[in-house]
Amino acid sequence: MPATSKYLPPRGGNSFDWENDHSFIKVGAEDSGGAYTLVEDNLKATFALGLHMHRTHAETFYILDGSVDFYVEDAWITAEVGACLHIPPMVPHAARVTPGLASAKMLMIFQPAGFDQFLIELSKMDDADFADEAKMADLNARYDILPLGPLPD
Repeated sequence: MPATSKYLPPRGGNSFDWENDHSFIKVGAEDSGGAYTLVEDNLKATFALGLHMHRTHAETFYILDGSVDFYVEDAWITAEVGACLHIPPMVPHAARVTPGLASAKMLMIFQPAGFDQFLIELSKMDDADFADEAKMADLNARYDILPLGPLPD
């Protein structure tokens, strides 16, 4: 663990403004000694993440604003402000901003750390990289992301 504390103001941290969300790394692998990554994710109305799972890491989501629909254990649930969802390894899941909303905001904890490095690598890619199936498969494998299909009905 680092020997010093870390303060970030609102909207502080390494920032990634994507088409469907705007993420801020609040605590990265280097800050937590590899134990976890904490991300503030500002979801745009178009945010939707297809069905996937992680073999070795867990995710915890805490809703700060709006609501997010999660598909977990073969059912959709709506997580509203103040709700917390923990997804252990090997549990397939998907997510989207609740239809009809303009946005949502959540904190995400990834344990162990590593998702911050995934975001950093994604930020360095161009359209050709994203279209390269082998490159994307390698990236997903290195960061424990196993795509399982599109957003479920």
